[in-house]
Amino acid sequence: MRGYVLSLWSLIDPIYYHCTRLSYLPSEGSILRVRLTKYKGRCIVLSDGTLINKNDLLVKIHLHNVRLLKEIKDINSDLKKAKVIYRYVQKSLPAVETYIRNYCNSNEIKGIIGITHINKGCERLGFEVVDIIHPVYKWFKRLAFLSIGVLSTKDTSIWNILKQQNPYYLFMSTSKLSNMYGHLNVKKEKL
Repeated sequence: MRGYVLSLWSLIDPIYYHCTRLSYLPSEGSILRVRLTKYKGRCIVLSDGTLINKNDLLVKIHLHNVRLLKEIKDINSDLKKAKVIYRYVQKSLPAVETYIRNYCNSNEIKGIIGITHINKGCERLGFEVVDIIHPVYKWFKRLAFLSIGVLSTKDTSIWNILKQQNPYYLFMSTSKLSNMYGHLNVKKEKL
C-alpha cells in the first residue's frame, strides 16, 4: 500500500513544486528544495547575535519528502533512517550556501528557516531549534506532517503519530551557514 501512495505522491509532487515556487538547488544529490520568503513569526535572536524580525528575508528549506521516503522505505531502524536524513541534509547545505551567495541581493538574506518534526542532531548541523508557539499553526503543521509520519513508520495509530510529531522551526544565520559550509564549495570550485 505504501508503494502505491508513494507512486501517487510522486505524480502530485511536481504540482506541489510548481504551486509553492520551490527551486531545486544546483547540486546533484541535494535533498533540499528552497525558496525565498519573508519571515512572519515572532522576533528571534540567534546565538551568533543575528536578529530575525518580521518581514526579514530568509531562504526557506524544504526536504524533498517523496524522494527521501523512497530512499528510506526499506530501512526498518529509526536510528538508521535518522542517520540517512542527517547525511542528506549535511551534503545539501553547501548548495544552500551557494544559492544564497549567488543571489543578486544576498546581503539582504538573514538566514535559512525550515520546519520539521525531526530535530535530533540539528544542532550539530548548525541549526537552532525554536518552538512554534502559535497553537493553530502548530496543529496545522502536525497535520501536514501526518502523511510523512504514516509512510515512514510502522506505527498504524494516527493518534500516536500525531503525538510524536511536534513541529519546530530550524534557523541558521547566513554567516553561520557560510562559516560552516561555504569552505566546502570553495574546495569544489578549485577542483
